[in-house]
Amino acid sequence: PSPCEGWAARDVVRHLVDWVPGFFGGAGAPLTTGPSVDEDPAGAWRILGDQLQALLDDPVAAARHVTAGPMGEMTLADAIDRLVTGDVHIHTWDVARACRLDKTLDAEVTADMLAGMAPMDAALRASGHFGPKVDVPADAPVQDRLLAFVGRRP
Repeated sequence: PSPCEGWAARDVVRHLVDWVPGFFGGAGAPLTTGPSVDEDPAGAWRILGDQLQALLDDPVAAARHVTAGPMGEMTLADAIDRLVTGDVHIHTWDVARACRLDKTLDAEVTADMLAGMAPMDAALRASGHFGPKVDVPADAPVQDRLLAFVGRRP
């Protein structure tokens, strides 16, 4: 099982592989699906990741404006950065923990995420996408503080 209640590691991958193409397709940047997550979770993720990278590598596509729900209009590159990167970052830890792999996240990305999310605490909780914060010491490593902020037990 993963730290996401009721989800195995494969379900975490399915979540990412399902919502990202749906969101970006609706925003005018259609993405194709890869193999079934049940048959090849790594392949399904690789196909999606390659497509996202191709969008970022294409200056015209990356600069295209999309509507990102309540966050409003932004470039496709910003939408990938603000929406996908954070979700993938947290779920990397979930999958690593479920698979008993190294759970160490990039410290700089982790610190940036925590700094960006903390001011939006009330809105993030109201979204239903995060569990209640978990108490950790104020001087805990930044990874533990981010995980606790999003409701994980580091």
